Amino acid sequence: MDSTSLEVLVKNVSKVSFASDIRPLFRSVDIEHMKGMEILLDDYKYMSDATNGYQNAQRVYDSLTGKTEPRMPPNGPYWSKGKLDLFESWMKGGCQP
Repeated sequence: MDSTSLEVLVKNVSKVSFASDIRPLFRSVDIEHMKGMEILLDDYKYMSDATNGYQNAQRVYDSLTGKTEPRMPPNGPYWSKGKLDLFESWMKGGCQP
């Protein structure tokens, strides 16, 4: 990767926001289902909680990728690589609002 591509990638990572990019990825059925397990997919404060080293966002990401079970969303449809990359970029960019 050349330096120009890297600069664009870094710039794009910092522009990913919860409100406009991440929250809309979750369907209402997913949000309601996970509330029963005290996982608040639509709550920015929960998802971006830095007091636990952003573990809430990481656990959600791990469930979305299938790294941990059960994989989200239950019975699919599973997120595309593009959606997973966007979520990962949001985390790497500091979980911006």
